[in-house]
Amino acid sequence: MYLELDGNGALYAQLTRALKAAILGGRVAAGARLPATRVLSRELDLSRNTVLAAYEQLHAEGFLVGKVGSGSYVAAIEAPRAPPIARVAPTAPVARYAKRAKEVFDRIIPGRQYKGLRYNLQYGAPLTNPALTSAWRRALAQASAHAEMDYPDPQGLAALRLQVCDYVARRRGIVATPDDVLIVSGTQQAFFLAAATLVEPGESVIIEDPHYRGMRQVFQAHGAKVETVGVDADGLITEQLPQRGARLVAVTPSHQFPAGAVMSLARRLELIEYAHSQRCWIIEDDYDGEFRYDAHPLAAMQSLDSHGRVIYIGSFSKTLFPSLRLGYMVLPPGLKQAFVAAKWFCDRGCPAIEQGALARFMADGGFERHLRDAAKTLKQRRTAMLAGLKRYAGGAVEVADSHAGMHLVAWLPGVTRPQCEKLIALAAERGLGLYSIEPYFLGRAPREGLLLGYASLPPADIEAAMRVFGACLADLGLSRRSAA
Repeated sequence: MYLELDGNGALYAQLTRALKAAILGGRVAAGARLPATRVLSRELDLSRNTVLAAYEQLHAEGFLVGKVGSGSYVAAIEAPRAPPIARVAPTAPVARYAKRAKEVFDRIIPGRQYKGLRYNLQYGAPLTNPALTSAWRRALAQASAHAEMDYPDPQGLAALRLQVCDYVARRRGIVATPDDVLIVSGTQQAFFLAAATLVEPGESVIIEDPHYRGMRQVFQAHGAKVETVGVDADGLITEQLPQRGARLVAVTPSHQFPAGAVMSLARRLELIEYAHSQRCWIIEDDYDGEFRYDAHPLAAMQSLDSHGRVIYIGSFSKTLFPSLRLGYMVLPPGLKQAFVAAKWFCDRGCPAIEQGALARFMADGGFERHLRDAAKTLKQRRTAMLAGLKRYAGGAVEVADSHAGMHLVAWLPGVTRPQCEKLIALAAERGLGLYSIEPYFLGRAPREGLLLGYASLPPADIEAAMRVFGACLADLGLSRRSAA
């Protein structure tokens, strides 16, 4: 217990005043147990009799109450409020990166503003699976029993990198060695490392429009010149790429986020040749490539790259759960050392116990079993949402369905922005969380639409959510029925 004696008078009196000041100043709260007299005498290098005398004085004055066999406790007294301490804001300037980061961060729309609602269609909410929770708990216990206590390899545990190589070879057609893999704390850190390693402030970064805004915000905070290229049914429109100056192109070819398109083979090859001729890099973000429901898994664009220009990013946030904070990058050989160095300076490596647990979970087949179960569950929920939209929304929406992922985009033809805002607000009043697609565009969206996540709700709740959605459309005069 920190106490400062004032040096005036007898020691017991000094200690009494110091304890009073701590109580009246709120540093020791009402009901708090004071240290035993032997303990406090050792801490302050005072005799026990001195501490006993101070405690007795405070008991007599009503500052302390005693409990038999338990000790001395601070009494519930009405202490005068001390004047607030004036705190002067620092005037020293922060770095330009900090200014940019704060500007970008202040514009971020909270991702869970409707978290307490009965039916929340927030994209990114995890798929809950009690079997996964139990299996992961066992994997953690086994990993913790065998984990080394030293700092882990900043590139990632060798066992996990080996499992990642095996996984991407079978599921995504990527031929890589463990030396090509870097374990990161999710997709967001992967983008951060790419910005720090590959892009100078002021250099151009090309992203899709619409796009994953967390990626855009990383590059904006870094100071890159972020430019967008549109997408259509075949993915990124490669003929719109600038003729020169791009340092990096970031794409989601297997399932464009959020519009859902799959980049055609012709455009994948065109983009790779573009990167080769421009001497720029491609980031392939495969954020939910595992979940395809009506088609065979697609080979990653990285598997087509013969020039060593594609950086492949995968994450376990969607396949397992976001709080795991583990992902991976498959790097061209020439970039590995720079990325590992940047990772080391960032955090010296991801937590070893979680890495070990994941490596064991993958090696034992638990990860693949979970993926099969998750894909089956997500397909049922997707089917329920499509059926609900058709039944309750009728001709009021146009669904962009890519037969993959954990969300749908529902475009609202003829709906204005104020009408869309009213729709979202009315749905929230009725317990339904809806989210506009607007924030996923760099500028204004060409038309109004909603991003509807279905991973976190069972089919019955999704059906009920679509019923509420349809009622909101009708009450605002936006449904086909009301228009008729």
